[in-house]
Parts: sequence; structure tokens; C-alpha cells
Amino acid sequence: MRRSFFVEAIAKGPLTEISPGADDAALAELARNVNGAARKRLGRSLSIRQVDAGSCNGCELEIHALSNAFYDLERFGLRFVASPRHADVLLVTGPVTKNMQEALERTYRATPDPKWVVAVGDCAADGGMFSGSYACVGGVSTVIPVDLHIGGCPPSPTLLLRGLLALLEFSGAGS
Repeated sequence: MRRSFFVEAIAKGPLTEISPGADDAALAELARNVNGAARKRLGRSLSIRQVDAGSCNGCELEIHALSNAFYDLERFGLRFVASPRHADVLLVTGPVTKNMQEALERTYRATPDPKWVVAVGDCAADGGMFSGSYACVGGVSTVIPVDLHIGGCPPSPTLLLRGLLALLEFSGAGS
């Protein structure tokens, strides 16, 4: 039985998605719109700090994809920053665990006003599959105010961009 599994796996080949086109005009337009909205709203590019509050890392993989060679958001002026003191937006993933609650609160306080908080993924909304766990406090909004929730398990990079654009175009002046 074990041998047939390996023979079958070799015969089928790898299970991968079809790679995206070399130049996706719709994606480029979306990224330009996010950058334009940031410049209109803030007078400069958007600075993003990602915070993992206890996730399974599925959402982080999609967030990190925004910096890969295909999406390459820095070419549109969007950038991830290492310090919350330089951030406009906190992208928070995962349910908030008891071990990360204080760190998330400190990160929120360290982020200058005006600021926005985006809860990324289903777990960030209400704890998701980890809801009710002894180690989980709950969704992000149980710890800090949330301006936008981007659903999905995990949300795609394109959905993340659409969420950032909606945040910039339709939200208030930040928290």
C-alpha cells in the first residue's frame, strides 16, 4: 500500500497552482489606486506593520506574498515597516492569544495617531477555529479597536489590497 502511494504521487506530479500572468494589469491598477488613496489621505505612502497575535501563519503567507516578485508592492509606494512607531496601519492576524495580548496592546499604543487597525482573516474576527480555547482571548476587537476586517481563511493578496483601498477611501480619520 505504501509503495503504491509513492508511485501514484510520482506519476501525478506536483500539485501546484498555475502561476499568474507575467503582468497583471488589474493588480497593478489596484496597487496604484491604493497608493493614490494613501497619498491623497496621508500625503505620502502607506506604512504597514504586520502583527501575528497567535495565528496558524496562513494569513502571514498571503501578507508576505504582497512583497514577493509578483506583487512587489514597494514599486507602488506601499511598504512594510519594522516598528509600529512608523506605521499607519496595523495588520493583525490570528486570534489573540493570552501570551500575545499585552504585546498587541503595546504595539497599538506605540503606533502614532491617526492609525488604522485591520483584522486579517477569520480567526482575527472572532477567534475562528481557536475560539473557546484556554489559550485564546478572542478576536482582535476584544483587545484593541478594529477599523476593518478582511475575511477569509486566508484572504488572498488581492483581497488584502482591496481591503486597504476600502480602508483609505471610506474609513474615518483612523482611531
